[in-house]
Amino acid sequence: MTSIAELKPQEARQWMREQRWQKPTAGMAKGYTQANLAILPRSLAFDFLLFCQRNPKPCPVLDVTDPGSPVPSLVAPDASLLTDLPKYRVYRHGELTEEVTSIEHLWREDMVAFLLGCSFTFEKALLENGIPVRHIEQDCNVPMYVTNIECKSAGRFAGPMVVSMRPVPQEQVVRAVQVTSRFPAVHGAPVHIGDPGAIGIQAIDRPDFGDPVPIQGGEVPVFWACGVTPQAVAMQSKPEIMITHAPGHMFITNLRDEQFGVL
Repeated sequence: MTSIAELKPQEARQWMREQRWQKPTAGMAKGYTQANLAILPRSLAFDFLLFCQRNPKPCPVLDVTDPGSPVPSLVAPDASLLTDLPKYRVYRHGELTEEVTSIEHLWREDMVAFLLGCSFTFEKALLENGIPVRHIEQDCNVPMYVTNIECKSAGRFAGPMVVSMRPVPQEQVVRAVQVTSRFPAVHGAPVHIGDPGAIGIQAIDRPDFGDPVPIQGGEVPVFWACGVTPQAVAMQSKPEIMITHAPGHMFITNLRDEQFGVL
């Protein structure tokens, strides 16, 4: 059997389309950019685009579909956002009402899909620099937390930033910052290093999304802005409907990670 790291994006998406993969996508199709998903009615699309423009750290836009089209023409013109993610979440008026493996039955002709950069994109670079990625080591989902860092509001949308956390050996923290700073289109450098309480996280062992991972002796928790932020924003702003990826269950694009790296 082909390892998940060796899959091409088209193969990975076929697995998801056929529901042969319903787990987090970290480490999958190694070297190819992954993306967060948010789908909204056209009437809210401009407000959300403005929200992303004002909050580029948690919501860096990679692609926006035409109204009524589920095809991300810039990043994967051979894909469908209706079926090609392992799991989706449906928020109605701020409440999580469904978690499904296809949204064909939910799609409407007035819907617009946004694909946002994902920190899974820079994990290959971390690993190549000898920096461990704990959730890949443990074959689980990355831990994510709602913080007390407020995003800049736009129209209907307001809410807190969500962050992902990776424990980094203390002597490698500076290198981790340098490595991830090369990828500003997929969250870039960390937003916080060290004390979780300083950004409103009271229990590092109880993430709001994803799975807990151990922080070993000599390691420091490092926090990056996260594309799950729109889900926290949906809970606060309560749009009629927002369809998203399930946290950690990303869309895999046809683009290479290095296309988003800067020198």
